[in-house]
Amino acid sequence: MRTLPAAQAIRQAAATAGRLCGRWAQAPRALDVLAALSAFALMSLDIPGLAEAEDNGLNGPLAALALVGGASSLLLRRRWPWLTYAVSLLFLGWLHELTLAQFALYSLGRYRGRAAGALGVIGYVSFAYVMFNLPGWPVHRGDTLSSFLSLVVPIGVLAAGVGVAANRQDLVRALEAQRAETQTLHAVQQERTRIARDVHDFVGRELTLLSVRSQVLARRAEGSPFEDGFEELSETARSAHRMLNEIIVQRGTDGAPTPGLDALPELAERSGRVGSPVDLTVDGAAHRLSPLRQAAVHRVVQECLTNAAKHAPGERVTVRVALRGPRLEITVRNPLPTKAPSAAPVSSGTGTTGMAERIRAVGGTFTAGRRGDVYEVRATLSPGELA
Repeated sequence: MRTLPAAQAIRQAAATAGRLCGRWAQAPRALDVLAALSAFALMSLDIPGLAEAEDNGLNGPLAALALVGGASSLLLRRRWPWLTYAVSLLFLGWLHELTLAQFALYSLGRYRGRAAGALGVIGYVSFAYVMFNLPGWPVHRGDTLSSFLSLVVPIGVLAAGVGVAANRQDLVRALEAQRAETQTLHAVQQERTRIARDVHDFVGRELTLLSVRSQVLARRAEGSPFEDGFEELSETARSAHRMLNEIIVQRGTDGAPTPGLDALPELAERSGRVGSPVDLTVDGAAHRLSPLRQAAVHRVVQECLTNAAKHAPGERVTVRVALRGPRLEITVRNPLPTKAPSAAPVSSGTGTTGMAERIRAVGGTFTAGRRGDVYEVRATLSPGELA
């Protein structure tokens, strides 16, 4: 067993810890726990003063316990931010504690929006002003009206404002996620439309040939017991073709089916002309695939070459289409660029979704992603009935 150098082991441990901390920090519940701990840490600085005060009836342990209870209300700030806000006002009136109010006002703005944040600030300032005018208000919280307002008002406005800004960012992220999902669904629908067009063209052609061939056989079998059977077969083929036309209503504007494997050399040549040379290998037996499966292979290779030209310009792309046992494998690989492009490529981010939809439509599997220092797309599907 090889022993790693100490420095390398430390780096690996630090990287692992960093990944775990990053995942933990992204969990909403973990952030709530962190907020509660932070609030308690700040409020705990007042424990000596709370223990010395005679108007609250607390000693050191009881003061700490009370602050723990107040900070724990932050665990509910996402679902019930008004409850945390009410607890903060209770602490403001009882212990003259302003720290929890900051967290509560932030939570109102963050999880209930601008109107709730503004209402919370008004309520907080009004309640604090009433408490300021009652006996027992501590001097360090503002002994004059100007010092009181310069302390209390900025705390509330700033906390609620930051919360409202975070709420807006949450909305923007939600809209971006929804837009990305809509684009993905649109790409899937477009690919299904293209698949439907190809099904119509390829299957419709075979049904037409079946109908014509059945009519020819019916004429040859005139007067024989098989004449009616051939006529019925021809009518069944025509009926199936009509049903296919009715089911597949939406079709491509060009009306042409997707090319097959014969068009792959042209794709490779075109890619080479734009600076991304291609090593193309296609098994001869693969040309006996059904037109639908050839169209799926063409679609995957076309999209992969487009993506390679965008994200790894100038790198050599390897394309392999091979029959391996009962499965057909399509593998497209290209080295990842060593440096980022000077300008970000224009991409909708839905090409991979379209490829996956095309492959899965014919019962195959699809994977795409980084493998070491190369990007690899791999698709497998059953060859179906070979010609």
